[in-house]
Amino acid sequence: MARVLMFGVLQDLAGWRTREIDTTSLSALTDLLMTEDAVLGERLSRPGVFAVVNQTMVRTDVILAPDDEVAFVPPVSGG
Repeated sequence: MARVLMFGVLQDLAGWRTREIDTTSLSALTDLLMTEDAVLGERLSRPGVFAVVNQTMVRTDVILAPDDEVAFVPPVSGG
């Protein structure tokens, strides 16, 4: 199972920081999360939310191995 991490507002919306999820690809994982929670799903689909697989930012769908780590990172702002 992939280890899935949420950060910032995504963690607040999900109600968890780390979770083990059985999935085969990044798109399947995202679809599952969107199905489970429409509000979280909407936020995940916004521009600026990044998926990071094994500490590498990805912009396309990738196949996931059982021991992969996937993090969802919201946009960072500050002043």
